[in-house]
Amino acid sequence: MGLSSRRGRTGPFRRIKVVLAAALTTGLLFGTGPALGAEERPAPARSEAAVAAPGDDWLHTKGNQIVDANGDEVWLTGANWFGFNAGERVFHGLWSGNITDITKPMADRGINIVRVPISTQLLLEWKSGQAAVPSGVNAYANPEIAGKTSLEVFDHWLALCEQYGIKVMLDVHSAEADNSGHVYPVWWKGTITTEDFYTAWEWVTTRYKNDDTIVAMDVKNEPHGTANASPRAKWDGSTDQDNFKHVCETAGKRMLAINPNLLVLCEGIEIYPKAGVSWTSTTGTDYHSTWWGGNLRGVRDHPVDLGAHNDQLVYSPHDYGPLVHEQPWFTGDWNRTTLERDVWDPNWLYLHKENKAPLVIGEWGGFLDGGPNQKWMTALRDLIVEHRIHQTFWCLNPNSGDTGGLLLGDWKSWDEEKYALLKPALWQHGGKFVSLDHEVPLGGAGSTTGISLSEVYDGSTDPEDTQEPTVPTGLAGTVKTSTSVTLSWTASTDNTRVTGYDVYRGTTKVNAAPLTGTTYTDAGLSPSTAYSYTVRARDAAGNVSAPSAALNVTTESSDTPTGAVKVRYKNNDSSATDNAVRPSLHVVNSGTSDLGLDTVAVRYYFTRDGSASVNAWCDYAAVGCAQVKLRVVPLATAVPGADAYLEVSFTGGSLAAGATTGDIQLRMNKADWSNFNETNDYSRTTSTTYTDAPAVPAYTGTTLAWGTPPA
Repeated sequence: MGLSSRRGRTGPFRRIKVVLAAALTTGLLFGTGPALGAEERPAPARSEAAVAAPGDDWLHTKGNQIVDANGDEVWLTGANWFGFNAGERVFHGLWSGNITDITKPMADRGINIVRVPISTQLLLEWKSGQAAVPSGVNAYANPEIAGKTSLEVFDHWLALCEQYGIKVMLDVHSAEADNSGHVYPVWWKGTITTEDFYTAWEWVTTRYKNDDTIVAMDVKNEPHGTANASPRAKWDGSTDQDNFKHVCETAGKRMLAINPNLLVLCEGIEIYPKAGVSWTSTTGTDYHSTWWGGNLRGVRDHPVDLGAHNDQLVYSPHDYGPLVHEQPWFTGDWNRTTLERDVWDPNWLYLHKENKAPLVIGEWGGFLDGGPNQKWMTALRDLIVEHRIHQTFWCLNPNSGDTGGLLLGDWKSWDEEKYALLKPALWQHGGKFVSLDHEVPLGGAGSTTGISLSEVYDGSTDPEDTQEPTVPTGLAGTVKTSTSVTLSWTASTDNTRVTGYDVYRGTTKVNAAPLTGTTYTDAGLSPSTAYSYTVRARDAAGNVSAPSAALNVTTESSDTPTGAVKVRYKNNDSSATDNAVRPSLHVVNSGTSDLGLDTVAVRYYFTRDGSASVNAWCDYAAVGCAQVKLRVVPLATAVPGADAYLEVSFTGGSLAAGATTGDIQLRMNKADWSNFNETNDYSRTTSTTYTDAPAVPAYTGTTLAWGTPPA
């Protein structure tokens, strides 16, 4: 997230951050009288270089997990506190709040890591000995840091974090120390070169290489840029200046040569070319587009390679809601299922689901509007909790204009409603928050709300855990093809915590690492072949449940369309150039077991032929129009034959094997009643009798189950 307002910008690009900081500092830098209780806060001792004994708190990766030196899984659940990246060159809020009084409640409330945005310019100033005393510190509210340089303030704060069991992640948010610096799309700017960027990272890594309070480095915040922008960030196999994949590798290797124990975070970019398209294209529709920093599609083709230290690599997308920008996927009757299928899975969640690497959602958050934004935030929170995805919430600061913060404007009071939404996504064990420090409980010595990492894994807070999780139930095959089976089951419970599931095909375990969700796709199977599956649950102590009841599944023959759903289509309108689009559909259960219609979504792709909005109606449905849900969704980038689709889903009901919904007669018109030109629409044919329609794809849950979407 950045700091400046850009609400006038067009296109599906990102959040806008209005920072009130600069204005608020006036008149707030110096109060009258000492801060209440300031004399009771001893300043923690820390040397200039902040050297701690080589600790046991360093982290590395294993599959999609982050683990400690013992191989025990950890969960990074934190927040962002910005200001060092901005013109003030110090945490925002110190113009009125006390640094200790802001920091300790974070630990007490479960923030076990803080992402700290900073600038390359400030790091270079620190390196050259030009650290200045920041004006944005109220000396009366902060007597312990009065007169300190920005670097000394940062070191003082690191000591507080060590005292309270908080770990730290540094993030180069921008090249220059500028409240709007994040708007510039790349890591170089003006006199700051790419080599300066690498040098700054090497210097700060060297300075803190023995201090395991700083455990992670986020190489660059939100590289971005559209197809026709210059400069803009790309992701490919080249060594070009604007290739962020190469930059992330180079910066990562140079840091890891100094401290091989750091986690290195690589964010995504904004766009990625569609199949067969070169990065030389300046046509927006040639690219997949999403939030700044959120597009990690390129990892599938060009994964980051950190050489011998690839087990320090973490990918870090950002994601925001409709109050930041009204993206196409927030149109119509969207929900967590559509977000997961249309946005999260293809852009970054596949890395977790396919056990390729861990994810840290470096920024997510927003205002609780009681409506769409809160709906999005709840959906992403639930995804984070279900899959135990690492996250740092945006943000602590109340002066983030398009998201607000966990703190209210007095920099003391917490937004309790927002915190209540976040709290389930903070690591808890036995009712207490978990530190990433093996010795210091989260909240510090004597904490009543937190425990240390050792207390989780050596059992000192609980008797030895020998209780197995409950047996998974409800094992079902939701989708099957000629070469794959998708399974789902009901979550198990445990006296402490279920950490994952193992899927067995016969007696062979088929997943490489424990699954954190309750679905799995077993691929590479043979057509027309019978398989038997069971699932076992695991807990944090290593106890394993008994196997679930077996599920016997036979894959489809090789010439059977994908999935348990088939769509048939006929055209109810002989004219291709009038003011209506009138498709008629049948949804067919082509599987061997009942199909829940509430899991099915069918997409009819078409062109809107103009800028007017398009409305959809159900004219007749054998299952009842009340059971049919319609939404028209514009594509983020147009493709040949389509710039939108009509999604047809259902409120409930089921189909027996081989059954059909019968007629579903639909109609679309523009708001201004102007004409369409359907001649080249992707899903349209001229057939007036029902025929199988692979150009009208269908999904069950988040999985493509029939047909082929346009590319």
